[in-house]
Amino acid sequence: MSDAASFPSPAPLLATRQESQTPLVHTRDGALRAQPGESLLETLERHGHRLEFQCRSGYCGACRTPLLSGKVHYPHVPLAFVSQGECLPCCCKPVGAIHLDLKKD
Repeated sequence: MSDAASFPSPAPLLATRQESQTPLVHTRDGALRAQPGESLLETLERHGHRLEFQCRSGYCGACRTPLLSGKVHYPHVPLAFVSQGECLPCCCKPVGAIHLDLKKD
C-alpha cells in the first residue's frame, strides 16, 4: 500500500465573463482575443502581426485584408472601397468570431 494521497484533479478554469464577450480573431497563426474598444488593426498589432497601413481611419485602403468568414463593424463609414470578402482592419471591429487570411511575417 502506498503513502501517496489521492487528490481529485482540479476543475477546468472557466472563462471570465469579459473573455466570453470579446471576439476571437482567427488568423493562419491561431486565435487572438480582441480587447474592448480597439480596432482590428490594434488587436493584430498587439499579437505581433505587422500589416501595411497609412491612415488608420479608412481613407487609403492600404490595410485591406481578406475576410474569410464572420462580420466586422465600421463605427465610421470608410472612404476606401471595401469589397465583399475583405475588411479594413485600421477602422473596423470584429462582431463575434472572424477568420482572416493573414499570417505573421
